[in-house]
Amino acid sequence: MTQVRESPWRRMRIWASAHAVDDFFQGLVPAAVPYFVLERHISYADASGLVLAATVGSALPQFGIGLLVDRHHLPWIAPLGVALAGIGAGLAGLLPSYPLIFLALVLSGLGVALFHPPAGRAARTASAGSASAMSWFAAGGSIGAFLAPALVTPALDGLGLGATALFIPPAVLMGFILFRHQRRCLAPPTAAPTRAGADRMGLFAVLTCVEVIRSTVSVGVTTFVSLYWMSHLGASSALGGLALTLDLAGGVLGTLLGGRIGDRVGLVRAVQLGNVLLLPALIALLLCDNRFLALPLVLLVGVMTGLPFAVLVKLGQDYLPTRPATAAGVTFGLAVSAGGLFMPPLGLIADQYGPRGALVVLAFLPVFAIAASAALRETRTGVTR
Repeated sequence: MTQVRESPWRRMRIWASAHAVDDFFQGLVPAAVPYFVLERHISYADASGLVLAATVGSALPQFGIGLLVDRHHLPWIAPLGVALAGIGAGLAGLLPSYPLIFLALVLSGLGVALFHPPAGRAARTASAGSASAMSWFAAGGSIGAFLAPALVTPALDGLGLGATALFIPPAVLMGFILFRHQRRCLAPPTAAPTRAGADRMGLFAVLTCVEVIRSTVSVGVTTFVSLYWMSHLGASSALGGLALTLDLAGGVLGTLLGGRIGDRVGLVRAVQLGNVLLLPALIALLLCDNRFLALPLVLLVGVMTGLPFAVLVKLGQDYLPTRPATAAGVTFGLAVSAGGLFMPPLGLIADQYGPRGALVVLAFLPVFAIAASAALRETRTGVTR
């Protein structure tokens, strides 16, 4: 009975729940972008800048936080991160000027950055080397991002941008719950994976490049898919929100499926498969001009963008077995958030050619991910305690 209670799966569910709340606020930003365009009358380029704001706050500190967490037991970092992610994103809809909104989203991104490295380190311990187990933790974040448009869209439709403040209390509550859990935990992260092999920095660098390319596609689709439905396919904002929800739901399914595939055929093959299948999925979406028939296609795009997610995180930690928090900070946070850095150029393209133009550019990127992932190699690095 004791073994069941302390199983990796049980501990993973705790961190997966916190991950869902934390990444809800990453999903809130693209869900709110159309409302900033409609209510504040900002351009597509400025709207993309809001995604950039959250990205800057999230991406830049990830590596340093990972190094810090690998060296010290700091149980307050992850709970603080969850709370800040919600406070910053929640305040964004209340603030009157673009610079203040930008700064609030930077604060939200910083909260996300504080959460991922310690959480990823704890999840690696709980997963006991299983890609399927890690996929549940990764899927927690995808579920949070998936729920964001489903909850944010009707709230903002009915109450306006100020409704973002409604989502602050759940973040603060989750931070408190996680802090209490950290204090109750008798085994600090010294029980986390230790030196099970040499770090392979070259392969990790290649993996990071693959993740940045994938992230650019993923963030780009979530940023422009609602606007694509409304401006190019002539749909309502509600149907545009549904398209975004389906894209994110596909990400959840793809993340869970990718973990199972990784355990069966190998991590590298799972990554390569996801990259290869993403290309025709994007092309099929762009070739369909019916706003209803395109809905299952955007779900398929979401599945393909999510397929390698947990596998890349697991593989990254295997490439850096001595620095699991740093690896998690890069793969969960820095590389994923780095995709947002490319949103302003895509916003300029969307201003000139519409959201469809931005999606056409994104459809070419899987080719580079396919080429880069060909250089990845499997590793037999194990998890030791």
